[in-house]
Amino acid sequence: MYEYDASRMIVFSVALPVAAQVTRASHSEPYLSLRLDLDPHKIAELVLKVFPHGLPPAQERKAVYVTPIDASIVNAATRLMSCLAQPGDTELLAPLVMDEILIRLLRGSIGVRVAQMGLAESSVHRVAKAISWLRANFSQPMKVEDLAGLVHMSVSSFHEHFKSVTSMSPLHYQKVLRLQEARRLLLSTMMDASTTSQRVGYLSPSQFSREYSRFFGSAPTRDIARLRQETGLRV
Repeated sequence: MYEYDASRMIVFSVALPVAAQVTRASHSEPYLSLRLDLDPHKIAELVLKVFPHGLPPAQERKAVYVTPIDASIVNAATRLMSCLAQPGDTELLAPLVMDEILIRLLRGSIGVRVAQMGLAESSVHRVAKAISWLRANFSQPMKVEDLAGLVHMSVSSFHEHFKSVTSMSPLHYQKVLRLQEARRLLLSTMMDASTTSQRVGYLSPSQFSREYSRFFGSAPTRDIARLRQETGLRV
């Protein structure tokens, strides 16, 4: 569990199947956030400028970093939002502001970790490539051997690096993706649990029900009924 507020920012080095909860918001002080997707190719380009003598070694491989927010990054983000109001600025100036934000991230306390996202041979980049495949094909059968081959790693090395970065095995990551998508489908459509389980890749409805209950704390039908009651959602 990670907690952050207006004084901190959260950075993901790879995509994770996360669940988030806003703990403080009101009409007078609403919850506002800005999410920026970081381009690995642009990171790789800027790494050469920020670290002209080579990248210092990274002591750890993680998927999530919470770090104090830099006022200069807030200022740049504010200018980035201002660019959206002017079509010409969006096209010409916004990319420059994005470069500034990336440079400030690379020069900050987690700069080496951010840099790993852009290096094709880094373990973080390879895990990110495997995750990209998993997110696009989570309902399909998957063999860890094939996934390791996709990123040109041995099975043992791939498994070690994947778990080091995400804190999950590849199979567990796939299962979480399936269960989260199943919950979304059940909540937003009239699809029943059996059909939903097949849609997300389960061959056995009973296995789906067991794993759903274990992950979310109650059976699919009961869980969705509770969520709809709490949120007032009607389908």
